[in-house]
Amino acid sequence: MKFSINDTEKNDLLNQLGTANIAFQKKYPGDKPDRQAVHTVYGGANLFKSDTTVRMGEIALKNLQTYAPNFVVLARVLQLDGHKHLPHLESDIARLTHQLDSMTEAERKEESAWLAYSVYNKIVKKLQTEAVEDFRIDFEDGFGNRPDDEEDATAVNAAHELALGMQNGTISPFIGIRIKPFTEDLKARGVRTLDIFLSTLFEQTQGKLPENFVVMLPKVTIPEQVITLVNLFEIIEKANNLPAGYLKMETMVEATQIVMDDEGRNPLFRIIKASEGRCIAAHFGTYDYTASCGITAKYQTMAHSVCDFAHHMTKVALGGTGIFLSDGATNVIPIGPHRGDDLSFEQLKENREAVHHAWKIGFTHTTHSLINGMYQGWDLNPAQLPMRYAATYNFFLSSYEDAVYRLKTFVERAAISTLTGDIFDDAATGQGLLNFFLKAMNCGAITEEEALATGLTLDEIRSRSFFRILEGRRK
Repeated sequence: MKFSINDTEKNDLLNQLGTANIAFQKKYPGDKPDRQAVHTVYGGANLFKSDTTVRMGEIALKNLQTYAPNFVVLARVLQLDGHKHLPHLESDIARLTHQLDSMTEAERKEESAWLAYSVYNKIVKKLQTEAVEDFRIDFEDGFGNRPDDEEDATAVNAAHELALGMQNGTISPFIGIRIKPFTEDLKARGVRTLDIFLSTLFEQTQGKLPENFVVMLPKVTIPEQVITLVNLFEIIEKANNLPAGYLKMETMVEATQIVMDDEGRNPLFRIIKASEGRCIAAHFGTYDYTASCGITAKYQTMAHSVCDFAHHMTKVALGGTGIFLSDGATNVIPIGPHRGDDLSFEQLKENREAVHHAWKIGFTHTTHSLINGMYQGWDLNPAQLPMRYAATYNFFLSSYEDAVYRLKTFVERAAISTLTGDIFDDAATGQGLLNFFLKAMNCGAITEEEALATGLTLDEIRSRSFFRILEGRRK
């Protein structure tokens, strides 16, 4: 065979390209297989107690059982698939529930009521066992601007409560604090709270943080704000004899300037890079961002088109970096206008209608986020938790069969490549398909056994890495 390119020239060029490819892969390693919480609950630091998330679960469950005492009510409010075929009479609903309870999971999946029944029961179980996945002790909007003495005392008290929660095992799997922004007028207050809180906590816990602890820096607009936080982390780590890189952070997308800077560039990647590997997530601030776009309060909502624009710009800027992305919050809280035990029929009806209306809004917003690839969002009140999980479970369960087919087909293609000795270079795509099942398992939508339908083994699923799965199969 005749060639025009000699080996020396070819190898020189491919080596140069290899250097560039490796540098690119370091910047864009792909989606992380780590667990991502489906939400973050923000609560004022002054209200935080060691068992706050436990009590939130109790409130959320009571809210669900009060306004949707069975799965049929919830299915009708949210118009879940199959709701039109569900009974109306309480006796018929009770009979159907009993029938479904006595079936195997395989038998239930053949019933039109399966989805609604499964979503409801998974919500109940989740609220009973792990109602809050992620919690932020908030010293910013949820706390407000208060006298320094009051914020100092709150920082000390919140640290004591967190230490107690660590000791008692009553905190959420993911947790952290949100300090005030590093804007010119609030930077000193933000640093002071950060220092007091962490120093107090380390004193109480002998230098230990809860698992998955993070510091949220809001209203970031320039890399220098992140650089300053990193430098402060280094000082705190050294003062408390902690390993370098121990403290992690998150940033927020809540101003137009973080989507496009004064030179017409999206600065998000540079802001993440400025964290020197400490930033793990970027959260969207719905109401500050819409305000920065000049949207009046009446129209500041998750459904506004400016939010979708910011989401897509964020995904374009950070796609493939492994940075978790979170949507913002729905500010319509599902709580009725009337309080008390001795309410009239009309008042009870008004409460029910108000809650169901808010449920539909929250369910729609969360579903919209999930469809657009935003697998996390904010919750502001425990009454919002049932709809967080309703939307999440409905999303994963209604897509389960299609996802099984796609991943199973992909695994089979990988197996053929392995057997024939071909190079299979679609690990990133495989990881994306695998992540659907990892996210579904993490939040309780499906079990590990249900993920076995993809053709993967339990060990392969638990590796959480499609690349490792391919490596194992090649051996």
